[in-house]
Amino acid sequence: MTYSVIGILAILIHFIINHDIIRKEKENMEVWEQRYRWFLYTVIAYHVTDALWGVLYEQKMIAAVYLDTTVYFAAMAFSVLLWTMFVVSYLESKGKFREIISMAGWVFFLFQMLVVVINFIIPVLFSFDENGTYHAWFLRYALFTAQVVMFLLTSGYTMIITKESQGTTRRRNLMICLFGVAMITAIFLQLFFPLLPLYSIGYLLGGCVIHTFVVEGEKVEYMRALEESLGREAKQEEQLGTYRKMAYTDPLTGVKSKRAFKDNSETYDRRIRGEGYLEFAVGVFDLNDLKKINDIHGHEAGDESIIAACRLVCKTFAHSPVYRIGGDEFVAVIEGSDYDNRHNLMREFHSQVDENAKNGKVVVAGGLSDYDPVKDATIADVFKRADESMYARKNELKQSNPIAV
Repeated sequence: MTYSVIGILAILIHFIINHDIIRKEKENMEVWEQRYRWFLYTVIAYHVTDALWGVLYEQKMIAAVYLDTTVYFAAMAFSVLLWTMFVVSYLESKGKFREIISMAGWVFFLFQMLVVVINFIIPVLFSFDENGTYHAWFLRYALFTAQVVMFLLTSGYTMIITKESQGTTRRRNLMICLFGVAMITAIFLQLFFPLLPLYSIGYLLGGCVIHTFVVEGEKVEYMRALEESLGREAKQEEQLGTYRKMAYTDPLTGVKSKRAFKDNSETYDRRIRGEGYLEFAVGVFDLNDLKKINDIHGHEAGDESIIAACRLVCKTFAHSPVYRIGGDEFVAVIEGSDYDNRHNLMREFHSQVDENAKNGKVVVAGGLSDYDPVKDATIADVFKRADESMYARKNELKQSNPIAV
């Protein structure tokens, strides 16, 4: 029973420290994680057979212990093969040596399984005498020697790859080498002390090393990479926000740009299709005689007139978004309190423009149109009527002030 304690303890420890990789969804796993999980399953299966062996051997249940020993060697063969597959996939290196390692793993596995089958016919691996005493035969030592060769190959292969690595990757690779060293040591000791669970101890210690320094190390590396990625995304989002703000802002006046009006118009069109009835109006405004101002006073004066026209529109419709959609043309989408008071605000706007015309200040023609759910399928329909109203007002202003600049 003392022999079995190590196996039972190893099973519990493997389940405790590896519960996350055992329970992880396959679609969320990398190839090396999947292979390592299968390696863990075979190691646990090996520990189960090893723990049972101690109980069955003490009870002299020869038939049961013979079958358990057979499964023991089969699990051992699977574990070495799957360890080889894990190492090859984890290192992600290509080349002839990788192919040799993979092929050697399969050759070893098939050879050991063949020996296990032959042992049913001729005792070349192990046997029990009439007193229930366990006897190891010559191929047992050959198989253990073959395992030493396999662990040497995987450790040597890892060391070759490790020369080209650095930092945490180098440390993780060295821990894979250490696992091989631990198993080689355990195998040598097992050869001289066949009735001690030394192979189990090797797997237990090696498994703890791999979990602590490789699996957990990969997790830390992943989290660090994720944080860096999120940081880059946040920075890119901030830069994108800056670019979007620049694209959506008119550089001369500081109000919203033509592009912003186009994008927001699509939003209004979706709302019109979805909600049907909306309370909003569109105001279209155009600066009179900008060409004359540019020709007589220069483009700097023209820019100042554009800014003054924009201020007049923004001051009147202070609670509505204003867009500059052309050199001297502005649009206001009027909602909320401005919409409730839109007609009074438009009259005040016209009055201020008339006053400006008398005093030689900026003259801006403006037109207003309400959204009509019966007539309008898009905001462009409302804009068209407001634009027509603006041009009517522009002609009126030119007729009343024919020499205004």
